[in-house]
Amino acid sequence: MEREIRIYPDEVLKKEAFPVDEFNAELRELVDDMFETMYKRKGVGLAANQVGVLKRVFVLDLNAGKEKEGQEKLVFVNPEIIHMEGEVVAEEGCLSLPGLWKKVKRASKVVVKAQDLEGKEFQLQAEGLLARAIQHELDHLNGIVFIERLSPLQRRLALEKYKKLKRNYERKMARR
Repeated sequence: MEREIRIYPDEVLKKEAFPVDEFNAELRELVDDMFETMYKRKGVGLAANQVGVLKRVFVLDLNAGKEKEGQEKLVFVNPEIIHMEGEVVAEEGCLSLPGLWKKVKRASKVVVKAQDLEGKEFQLQAEGLLARAIQHELDHLNGIVFIERLSPLQRRLALEKYKKLKRNYERKMARR
């Protein structure tokens, strides 16, 4: 079932999510709903708090919107970055800030430790878009949206632009 994506400055986006301690049907349903919501909105990642659920869960599919969509679904429960290296600046967008794209500095490589839907721990080394997406979604779980990674001036300019984009987005959603 598609869920409503919380749009900035919704308060839930500023809150830190709580660890998951029950790996059950409710968690699987949340993850299924998150993938459906992400695909419908043409995103590559989605954190649980973006759909109003304060649980430490995010989903990724770098093939979203492509022929291989759904073949490389990744689920991260209770994720934690245990190693970061390098630095790269690239454009990022966010389903909670529709239409806004800004250049953000991130680590170029990360190692993340997380659990799967059964509670089994795993580690994943990532670079490129996957490393960026992991950092972006983990920020969400910590109550941080990507514009907070910008300088104060860049953030102010981005928010001015976003106000206009948000008005257009709200008009578009009202017509759905």
